[in-house]
Amino acid sequence: MSENGTSANDGLTLWFTGLSGAGKSTIADIVEAELRGRGWRVETLDGDVVRTNLSKGLGFSKEDRDTNIRRIAFVADLLSRNGVVAITAAISPYREIRDEARQMMGDRFVEAYVKASVETCEQRDVKGLYAKARSGEIKEFTGVSDPYEPPENPELVLETEQQSPEQSAQQILTYLEERRFIPAAVTA
Repeated sequence: MSENGTSANDGLTLWFTGLSGAGKSTIADIVEAELRGRGWRVETLDGDVVRTNLSKGLGFSKEDRDTNIRRIAFVADLLSRNGVVAITAAISPYREIRDEARQMMGDRFVEAYVKASVETCEQRDVKGLYAKARSGEIKEFTGVSDPYEPPENPELVLETEQQSPEQSAQQILTYLEERRFIPAAVTA
């Protein structure tokens, strides 16, 4: 047993939250590759992929967003309690639903706030979503016409305006090693 109450064979959920364009998927991909390289079973639940496959037909009302996040939390819980590292990379804008996910998973839940300003996210926006939201083409867009509620006590805050995706990924890995979720990497 580690200090966080989990054994070395237990899974966990890394819950990335932040605005569109903050860097969630990019950082998740780096962490996933590193953990796979260390022999961990890892699954990433990307918000866009989940919406296409598991939550098809849901809109972007608060109720539909809550349903989408609850589905992601359910799958992440199933994976993590079966020894998989589940990584979620969805905006998950509402604190109450993220707190539900935390309650569901307990010590297996690690929240990482991928922090970047709306202005920075707009500059990074390769899909043009912010421009469409500002022109009214997309309704209820988080950070523009719909609120984003930052976490109050996340385990990690990844300042993506000040650090590279690789530095953010290393911050996560260091945290997981220090809390003994994963063993320290063996260096040659």
